[in-house]
Amino acid sequence: MSLTTLNHLLIPFFVKKHVEASTRHFVGMVKHFELQEWEDCIAKAGKFIEATLKALWVRAGKTVPDGRAFSAGSLIDGLGQLSQGSISDSIRLTIPRVGRFVYEVASNRGGRHDPNEIDPNEMDANVVTMNCSWVLAEMVRCAQHGIVGSDVAKVMVDSLVKKRYPLIEEVDGRTYFHFHGASAVDIALLALAHVSPRRISSSELSLLLKRHRFSTQNARVAVSRIRRYVDEDENGGMRLLIPGLRKAENLKNGRQT
Repeated sequence: MSLTTLNHLLIPFFVKKHVEASTRHFVGMVKHFELQEWEDCIAKAGKFIEATLKALWVRAGKTVPDGRAFSAGSLIDGLGQLSQGSISDSIRLTIPRVGRFVYEVASNRGGRHDPNEIDPNEMDANVVTMNCSWVLAEMVRCAQHGIVGSDVAKVMVDSLVKKRYPLIEEVDGRTYFHFHGASAVDIALLALAHVSPRRISSSELSLLLKRHRFSTQNARVAVSRIRRYVDEDENGGMRLLIPGLRKAENLKNGRQT
């Protein structure tokens, strides 16, 4: 998904500054979702909805309140009170209703359960990501309505509403990292960062690498190469030092290290 293309499809139908904030928060939400950073994903979803509501409000010819005077609920209510036909029902009713649901989830994360309950963050992240994707796709559809030759818009909408999957997967206590093109060293760093500050042994790390279809030799070499980034205790337990954590973070962000 190209952020530049997405913004181009939405501007100038929606005002630039709110579009750019909205799409920036959306991309951040997706990244957190893929990395299983559930609370950060949910928080970004809430920010996405705030920016989106501002874009809808301005599109309706209104002025967004400044600072503490801004209220997502007030904008949702205000859009619903606009006269029928004054603006499309998607902007007036449908998107705001979805936005209210997402905003309620984002505003109450962590406050709706006690320690004895199942943590809702993962399922909340799934549902807000799906709903925010729909919202953004619907905004593209509205912005491109009636424009001839909108094949790019259709491709963008299709990419937005496709099902998303985390890049990290847990299966019966075994962890898998689905990072395209990652080397054995990359996976080793990601694995240690994932469990930090807990330690894992070099033999456990080697087994993890073998589960990722690396050979015994590749696993042995990778474990050897990352030793300069780890603190290893007297029992062979390995824990990433700050330079190693930084390299793992760069890998998750898709940057060269």
